[in-house]
Amino acid sequence: MYYLLLMIMMGVSMLASAKVSSNYAKYSRVRSSSGLTGEQAARKILEQNGIYDVDIQPINGQLTDHYDPRDKTIRLSENVYGSDSVSAVSIAAHEVGHAIQDNEAYAFLRFRAALVPVVNFTSRFTFILIMLGLFLNIAGLVDLGIILFSASVLFHIVTLPVEFDASNRAMKHLVNYSIISSEEKTGTKKVLGAAAMTYVASTLVSVIQLLRFMSMRNSRN
Repeated sequence: MYYLLLMIMMGVSMLASAKVSSNYAKYSRVRSSSGLTGEQAARKILEQNGIYDVDIQPINGQLTDHYDPRDKTIRLSENVYGSDSVSAVSIAAHEVGHAIQDNEAYAFLRFRAALVPVVNFTSRFTFILIMLGLFLNIAGLVDLGIILFSASVLFHIVTLPVEFDASNRAMKHLVNYSIISSEEKTGTKKVLGAAAMTYVASTLVSVIQLLRFMSMRNSRN
């Protein structure tokens, strides 16, 4: 049952990723009614919200867009930074949503940021401890591995409200500031919605893995 669920969730994750790429490509060919590029749309939303200390920089790659709260920088992939497509302004607005969250001290964003160093550290030892504990039949090692892995699961769970909130903010600002027209809302929803599903799928996969580890631990008792 575990492997069936895991395969299903991994399949969902792959489909979600494919949907993101498909919607991104489709609406990259649709010019936004405002004619603003991703960088210009991001700057406009920031200024409308009274935020002037966030930098916007281009970055290599596709769909590599992100906001870094450590140096207050929005990094937009080159195709988003200089493009005036619906996809570009939608993704840019989403990243601005994270900058606004940071400016407002949004609790879930702060909590996720605090978990990053913890997850980066624990991810190095989780599977080693669990597998070693199972092989040597040392329950304490398995328990420790499960506790460490739980931090990763918590990170995935906390990420969901952060991402959904950023997308909701993006949609609101894009419409309110006339960056997209009402007819273009459908495209924006598809671009942002598909991206959100990748986070949901990743969270479900991590939860299933945690349950599997707990089941393996209990079966050894």
